[in-house]
Amino acid sequence: MTPSPSLRQMAARLRRSTRGVAMVEFALCLPFVVLTTMTAAELTNYTTTKMRVSQLALQIADNASRVGAGTVQSTRTVSELQLNDLLTGANIQSGRLNLFGNGRVIISSLQPGAAANTYVVKWQRCKGAKSFTSAYPAAGTTERSTTSATANLFKVTPPPGGAVIFVEINYTYQPLIGNNFLPLTGSRDIKEIAAMTVRDNRDYTGGTNGIYNSENAPIARCNLFSAT
Repeated sequence: MTPSPSLRQMAARLRRSTRGVAMVEFALCLPFVVLTTMTAAELTNYTTTKMRVSQLALQIADNASRVGAGTVQSTRTVSELQLNDLLTGANIQSGRLNLFGNGRVIISSLQPGAAANTYVVKWQRCKGAKSFTSAYPAAGTTERSTTSATANLFKVTPPPGGAVIFVEINYTYQPLIGNNFLPLTGSRDIKEIAAMTVRDNRDYTGGTNGIYNSENAPIARCNLFSAT
């Protein structure tokens, strides 16, 4: 059966038509575009989160190096209540990151040891539900800063009669879309460290290792794991 002229004309028009080419190309490219967009969004969110965690570590270290009660001319004293307020403020500032629910903060006060060229972690305070091992010695551990296998782990040593506040944050990244869109291998944990030298004339011997607790405030001990 011979096709009618109208059918032959329609077939010819279809062969010449290019109106569907753009749609086909878009359909073929769409998965790649979506994947690239989501990956870029996830990577941007990860980078922003890492920067925020770094800034939190720096702020906690700075605040812990300044905290204390007293005047400029007197020796400042540090209390458990002040340290608790400092940690609470950091969690509030973390906002949707939920710092203590998804991570952990360790504050260490590094001070000169009794012997020459040694330093000691005089006290530590921790907060957060996440469990991770600190890269530094536990409170009460004395290390030699110039010799031994663990020489100068802190990289920064305290001045004579002073202290350096070290802050470690270990935070489990919470994906915006999903971990499959994050082009990273291994752990998604974000680890940040910050250090600040105590600039004030601080009381390092009163109370318990330099921390007072006349208010009987709860102590942020490092063997406790809680998001609150």
